[in-house]
Formats: sequence, C-alpha cells, structure tokens
Amino acid sequence: MSSHHIIREKQEPALYIHYLGAFNEEYLGQLLEWSPTLIVSAAVYEKAISLGLKVDIVVNSNDQDFQENTKVIHAKSEELDAVLDYLIAEKYPAVNVIDSKSDLRELGSYIDAINIVVFTETEKSYAIKSGFKVWKPKGSIFNIEVVSYFETSNLKQTENNAFEVINDGFVEFIFNVPYLFISEVL
Repeated sequence: MSSHHIIREKQEPALYIHYLGAFNEEYLGQLLEWSPTLIVSAAVYEKAISLGLKVDIVVNSNDQDFQENTKVIHAKSEELDAVLDYLIAEKYPAVNVIDSKSDLRELGSYIDAINIVVFTETEKSYAIKSGFKVWKPKGSIFNIEVVSYFETSNLKQTENNAFEVINDGFVEFIFNVPYLFISEVL
C-alpha cells in the first residue's frame, strides 16, 4: 500500500487563497502537502489552475467555467468573512489564509470558533493564548503588536514591534488578555 494518501476528513486546515502575489511556491507546496480543502477567490482561480491545483471552492464567481465538482460561495460582504462563516458551519477546526496583509484584529470575532493562520509573502501571523510555547532557533524574529502587557522567556525586543529569539529553545508567552497576535518572519 502506498504511503501517499489523501485525507479530507477536515483533519488538515483548509487553505483559502485570497491573494497569491509573489507568495513563495515552496511554502505553498508545504501548505498543500496533505491535500487540504482548497478555497480560492475568483480573482485567483486562473492562477491556481495554471499551477496545477485542484480547487474545491471558489468565492464570488461570475459564473466562469470551473473544474468538475468545484463549489461556489457567494459572498454578500467581505470574501474572507464568507469563507470563515462557511468553514465554521462545516465544522472545520482551522484554516490557513494566504493574503497580501495579515491584520488579525479584523478577524477577532472568529478566533474562538476557528484557528486562523494568515500567511503573507513575508510573515506567518496567528493568535495565541497565554501559556503558548514554541521552539525556535536563535535569531528567529517575531513581530508583536504590543497592545497589552505580556511576559516572555528567551526573547529580546530589538525594534518597535520586533522581538528576537536569544538562544535556541522554547519561547513562552504569558499575558492577561484573551489573545496576543504575533507574526513570525518567513
């Protein structure tokens, strides 16, 4: 039996491509590695097809022709809101989003319902809860919008919102607000 198999039981985060731009193809390949449900904005559909991707869902289509078995979500408001509402209704636990910006604050109302990671060409952004720990090599950079007091281990502030990992090892975040929004430089 082959070790390559497709798992579509919502175990992997869905992937929504809102804006692709010059997003690193190696990172894209990693996000697609386990065959997640792939959702794309209608504006990105042709590019996704040209990359040989199997698109499961298109948002805000103008009745263009699609691959067989492609669903359409008609967004009445923001496309990302429509995608998140759909994924929550379908009981997806997580979604990776590729976009041109990563303002997670705009998505705050969704964070309790679905785990969201936003990738841009330069960053990976997500919300964390107090007590979050992650292993990082020395020199890794986090961008953290400091809107409330937080404590951390193994980080030093280098610029306004930039924090550098001091030594190879775990970084832990402790704070008193529901979430802290952090970004990692890719």
